[in-house]
Amino acid sequence: MSVAIIDYGVGNLFSLASSLHYLGVEAKVTAKADDLQAADRLILPGVGAFGDAAAKLRESGLFEVVRQQAAAGKPLLGICLGMQLLFDKSLEYGEHTGLGLIGGTVEALQPDLSAYASTESSFGLKVPHIGWNSLHILRDDPLFRYFKDGEYVYYVHSYYAKNCEADTLAVSDYGLPVTGVVRRGSVWGTQFHPEKSGAAGLRLLQAFAEI
Repeated sequence: MSVAIIDYGVGNLFSLASSLHYLGVEAKVTAKADDLQAADRLILPGVGAFGDAAAKLRESGLFEVVRQQAAAGKPLLGICLGMQLLFDKSLEYGEHTGLGLIGGTVEALQPDLSAYASTESSFGLKVPHIGWNSLHILRDDPLFRYFKDGEYVYYVHSYYAKNCEADTLAVSDYGLPVTGVVRRGSVWGTQFHPEKSGAAGLRLLQAFAEI
């Protein structure tokens, strides 16, 4: 089974490709539509600002290719900003349209965290949310085939997905429930970085490669 890692100028592609190669998964970093169409699975990585990333994905000519491949049922995994791009829109520095593959919005974590500021659980928590957090599984899924509830994963983000409860598979507690994993059909997303999450993250990538 082959995996195409979508290269649109945003994301830590080397560590992700290295993680997949370590697992024995055939992975190719590519910006070619033909490669995405030929691959068995797609991974959409990303770091930075939503608006810039969405613009680069469009400029690369891959925005509609990703949508078409997802509509055809090809497994797609979005990671960090790549997960956020799966949603309808983001309110990061304005309003920006996403791929529309999962319903919901991407909004700033700080205002919601501040709303919980009087609670003990949110005392002293900072944005961006950086570091290890346990992941709590809400719904069983093939992505968790090798993953146990409560294992730790690595986050780096200031915005998070909201209004997507029906598609949320797992959350992490950071003073409030942070959307950790989502799924709609053959489209998955992780707000955390599996490739930076040690053995637990590698097991998630292994499960995705086997879906």
